[in-house]
Amino acid sequence: NVNKTKEMIVDFRKHRRTGLYSVQSRLKNASGKPPYHCYNSRDELDELLMDEYWTEVENITLSGEGKGDAEPQEVVQLKLPDEGEQEKAWLTEAGLATLFDESASDPEDMMGLLFTLTRTQAAAVEKRFETIRKRNKQHHIPDVRDIFKLPGTLESKVSLPQVVGQGNGAGPSEQSVSEPETDINLELSFSDQALIYKVDSKASSEALTDTDDKLPNFKLSRDKTGLTKMGDLSPQDMKKVHRLVLIEMTALFDTAGIDLKAHKAVKLKVKESGLFGVPLATLLEQDQRRQPGTKVPIILQRLIFHIEEEGLDTEWLLRIPGSATRVKAVHVELEGKFYEGLFSWESLKQHDAASLLKLFIRELPHPLLTVEYLIAFMAVLKLPTKTQQLQALNLVVLLLPESSRDVLKALMEFLQRVIDHKEQNKMTLNNVAVVMAPNIFMFKGFRNKISMQQELSMATETANIVRLLIRYQNLLWTIPKFIMNQVRKQNTENQKKISKERAMRKLLKKIAYDREKPEKQEKPPSEVRAADSSSQGVIRVQAPQFSKVSMAVQLTEELQASDVLSHFLSQKSSVSVKREDLCLYEIGGNIKERCLDEDTYMKDLLELNPSAKWVIKWIIQR
Repeated sequence: NVNKTKEMIVDFRKHRRTGLYSVQSRLKNASGKPPYHCYNSRDELDELLMDEYWTEVENITLSGEGKGDAEPQEVVQLKLPDEGEQEKAWLTEAGLATLFDESASDPEDMMGLLFTLTRTQAAAVEKRFETIRKRNKQHHIPDVRDIFKLPGTLESKVSLPQVVGQGNGAGPSEQSVSEPETDINLELSFSDQALIYKVDSKASSEALTDTDDKLPNFKLSRDKTGLTKMGDLSPQDMKKVHRLVLIEMTALFDTAGIDLKAHKAVKLKVKESGLFGVPLATLLEQDQRRQPGTKVPIILQRLIFHIEEEGLDTEWLLRIPGSATRVKAVHVELEGKFYEGLFSWESLKQHDAASLLKLFIRELPHPLLTVEYLIAFMAVLKLPTKTQQLQALNLVVLLLPESSRDVLKALMEFLQRVIDHKEQNKMTLNNVAVVMAPNIFMFKGFRNKISMQQELSMATETANIVRLLIRYQNLLWTIPKFIMNQVRKQNTENQKKISKERAMRKLLKKIAYDREKPEKQEKPPSEVRAADSSSQGVIRVQAPQFSKVSMAVQLTEELQASDVLSHFLSQKSSVSVKREDLCLYEIGGNIKERCLDEDTYMKDLLELNPSAKWVIKWIIQR
């Protein structure tokens, strides 16, 4: 409420004056700065800058006064599952429900997943399973040690990198972890890297805290087999990615001794139509009936477009609120006229549009970062290094539902474009982060659930998380290579099972009918041609959507996916298609389907997946 907000601001400023409140471990001398200052430093959030956070909170609170909605919306209710139930929910989401419920489906699929786990990931699974077993001693549940000693699974296949505990080892894992913090290692499990760091830090008596608020210039090392972004994979493989990422994220926090307790959202009565206050899934469903393939709500796209159309050089864009009276009136008018195309965008002022954009995010019935993962986002900053914080944030972003993830990405891209004009609009990364943080994290009813002191503490944390989301968005929507390798391994194990079943069916058919001869059991002609072609130094690329049955491309050390697309376009001059609308897909073998990064080296990828087929298709809407 308004009174609480005013108390918060007074309390914050009083603590700042008396030195009781400090964002950093040291108090900064901020005297002489105006109350609204453009902070050109990209590194630090100081106390005066946080004034803008509380000003935004005050604006949000005041804009809600006397709103007088005809249909008041229920606030989000949070529920923390009981011990044991939370572990069951976690194992179920991880695809491991068979561990505690023999009636659960796909036990073989579960074994394929377990087969791929690293030691730290397996430990995370064991910890949750052991909690359930202790609470169900009266029921017959096998000992966790028996499960993880099944022949051919974790105990015999997975080992911790040998560098652990060897302070002066020279193995590749140690080298990758000891590289400058600007390099992000996507090939070794993040939780294994954290364990190596933890062991080595103890051995050298290094502190595990990192109070420096500077943002390193993290970079992704190029992978010759290509980076994989969200949206590049088939739904079947994305399901595997989600399970592995959940296990990996939990293992990473476990390694740091951080216990995550995920909340559940209690079902609410929500609006079933409209623009504001409508669940993302419902809004996208109604938008997709108008524009198939829509990933981001049309109203949000249109607001962003209008703000940019007016120009991003406007001073204090996003920070200065629009007129509360006008915003309320436009809100009502949009609800009635937007889909009919009758709304007059020419009359909408830019600051009002920015306020409406923030209102759209705040009014979502469930928080954009979701009730289930909000705590995980908040816990990221508890990790001891910037590298681990970024790795954890990468994993949490990947866990978001597709609708939340796509909207968050569109929002972060827009905010970065605002920051690109900071010389004109005075909105630096820090300015944008502190203004947007309360809009992203303060869902309906949130402030009634926490104390004043908790909100003071969360202010800087949420602003820092938004900083990371904006600054490192190119990394955060990337699927780590070690996760991709685990997906490939799981697919390979599943294929072995399918191959055995097929061989058994063929054998039974032969015995029953005695009409199949060994010499006739040959590979299909297409597979023979593909195998022969690659061995002869060419790959065959198909483009069935463009009536191209097969296209031979010379395979060289330097051949990239971009070269294959260029070769195709040079042959199909009669086809009117834009380069950015096409993608070369890797299909089959140890992956279901993957849209290739144009920098992928084809020979390296062929070695990783020799059974794959290569198909040029219209790019899947991302």
